Amino acid sequence: MGMSLFFTLSGFLITNHLINNKNITDFLLRRFFRIIPLAWLYILVVFFLTSANTQTYLAHLFFYANWPPMYLQNETSHFWSLCVEIQFYIAIAFIVTLLKDRGLMLIPVFCICFTLYRVLNDVHLAINTYYRIDEILAGGILALIYHNRISSVAKSILKKSNQYALIVLFIISCHPESGFMNYLRPYLGAALVGATLFNHRSHIVSSLNHKVLLYIATISYALYVIHGGLRHTWLGEGDTFEKYVKRPLLFAITFIMAHFSTFYYEKKCIIYGKNISLKLKKNNKG
Repeated sequence: MGMSLFFTLSGFLITNHLINNKNITDFLLRRFFRIIPLAWLYILVVFFLTSANTQTYLAHLFFYANWPPMYLQNETSHFWSLCVEIQFYIAIAFIVTLLKDRGLMLIPVFCICFTLYRVLNDVHLAINTYYRIDEILAGGILALIYHNRISSVAKSILKKSNQYALIVLFIISCHPESGFMNYLRPYLGAALVGATLFNHRSHIVSSLNHKVLLYIATISYALYVIHGGLRHTWLGEGDTFEKYVKRPLLFAITFIMAHFSTFYYEKKCIIYGKNISLKLKKNNKG
């Protein structure tokens, strides 16, 4: 459920950005300087300690570790979703560069095609990009609806939809035993986000508007990257009882490291990427 919603939001935000700003160089620089510095630092530290081979290094550094023969390790098993994200950035950037605004209008076509590909191969849930990217593309469809690039009827339907009924349907579609409903997961996730987005009086939105949740959202990327390694250290080892006794310490150290990473490392990288983008814009204008 968490990853499906994350992918939906990601697809919505990225497509929304490209609708408003089709400068692909700016888009890629900002995305890469947001994502890659911490990911690469984490990979280099983890693989230095675990002695990974060259192929594993390359698969992770260039974000194709979730493709067969699957180079993901225990400490990097969560990086499959990052691979999906980076591959989507590159693909959508290429399409928009080639086809401009028309490229974004192909998002619904690609989304349906990838879902049909899952149906044909009887794949309900997987971590390979070609079996998972329809969740990001569904978020892209939502962005097109939001900007009235697709019939306004869709926006009207989502605005009137019952959010709580959609939550129930979405939960069912995320369950491994829900069968065919798994194929509807990308679209139910997008419908849920859309129904919340278009309803400004939503109780869901108001409940999320809290300083603590805003802080967690701010450091969420670092939490995501760092937790994968720490859970395979002494902090995450032992029998069930021992693991739960250590859990508060694991959470505390993860949050502390994520805080320092976000505000003292990633922030500098993001600013550096923005500055490069601004310089390139000035040079092009000159």
